[in-house]
Amino acid sequence: MARYRGPKSKIARKFQDPIFGPDKVLDRKNYPPGQHGPNRRRQKKSEYSVQLAEKQKAKYTYGILERQFANLFNKASRSKGITGENLLKLCEARLDNTVFRMGISPTRDGARQLVSHRHITVNGNIVNIPSYHVRPGDVVGVREKSKGMEAIRSSIASSNTANYPWIEFNRETMSGTFIQNPEREEIPENIKEQLIVELYSK
Repeated sequence: MARYRGPKSKIARKFQDPIFGPDKVLDRKNYPPGQHGPNRRRQKKSEYSVQLAEKQKAKYTYGILERQFANLFNKASRSKGITGENLLKLCEARLDNTVFRMGISPTRDGARQLVSHRHITVNGNIVNIPSYHVRPGDVVGVREKSKGMEAIRSSIASSNTANYPWIEFNRETMSGTFIQNPEREEIPENIKEQLIVELYSK
């Protein structure tokens, strides 16, 4: 399956959650997409359907494909602690997500592009793999030659990293430290990770 590149508002309406950020379309049409609109009769969803939808929601949120997501789940299940929480912590520790959380890019798609185009460094070395796993203590920053990019400068100027206590970011140096893996209550995403665990446990 290729990465989804269609209308994001349609996906947000499907899950009834602004998973890609504030969405005026979702505010205006707060019902799932479909040709019959809000008058369409909705059948009661099965347990499997609810669990599958939650997994899809997590994949869309973090921009992760099926095989990558399954690998993350396997890694989370082998780690100590609660599997669902471990899964979200692994998603948060991806390099593209860390760049997004630091405010270097306003979206995860944009952060993924910055990483792929070699604008981002980890501990002083260029890393162009969006799924790279950032570890506590790693310093993530903008490559020296890329610090003059208007897109990066404007994103950093309007960002607020105070919402993410597991990250320290310096606007002057355009670099930040991944202090520690976040606790579940610190992660703002509206994802019911236990449903994902139940789905993979079938």
